[in-house]
Amino acid sequence: MNVIQTSRETGARERAVDMKLEVVVIPVKDVERAKGFYGGLGWRLDADFPVGDNFRVVQFTPPGSPASIHFGIGITSATPGSAKGIYLVVADIEAARTELISRGAEVSDIFHTAGPGTPRVDGPDPEHHSYSSFAKFSDPDGNEWILQEITARLPGRINTDATSFASVGDLAGALRRASVAHGDHEKRTGGQYDQNWPDWYAEYMVNEHAGKPLPT
Repeated sequence: MNVIQTSRETGARERAVDMKLEVVVIPVKDVERAKGFYGGLGWRLDADFPVGDNFRVVQFTPPGSPASIHFGIGITSATPGSAKGIYLVVADIEAARTELISRGAEVSDIFHTAGPGTPRVDGPDPEHHSYSSFAKFSDPDGNEWILQEITARLPGRINTDATSFASVGDLAGALRRASVAHGDHEKRTGGQYDQNWPDWYAEYMVNEHAGKPLPT
């Protein structure tokens, strides 16, 4: 029997269907307490839908995040406080920690590692390498969040066909890093004003975002 491959079947092997992480469910005991905590952090309240006494779903979205969290009544059988190791990526871990503390969260001291499985060292990574610096905090039920500082993605971990920034803060941070790097570039070229600096900035920011080699 002859097998005829459809264009849809062929295309499926060439490119997987997009599957974008939308929501993480957080098990909590006291919905109002959790709502007050996450709202106090400055996270956006997207929904609060009660249906009778046995179902309620509350959705919050962290600033700049494409994904959200759900908690409520009747949406999970997990033990309240059992969600651990949920990562929040930030461009400036010291600024993020300071803001969270100002909003009432109890955040650990910052620590860093030389890589997965290596011992913790107090303080942020001295050179602020991406993926290296961390801090932790928990909600009132004990669900654990981990801040991780990332400014440049490793190759292959981002769609290189498009460059986007989740917030004004992320874009401003990328511009600052490009500005510092461009200053070093001008020093290496004799200190002359670079009239093509917008092109250099653009290449630096796109390459940093995609994990490609940076211009010098």
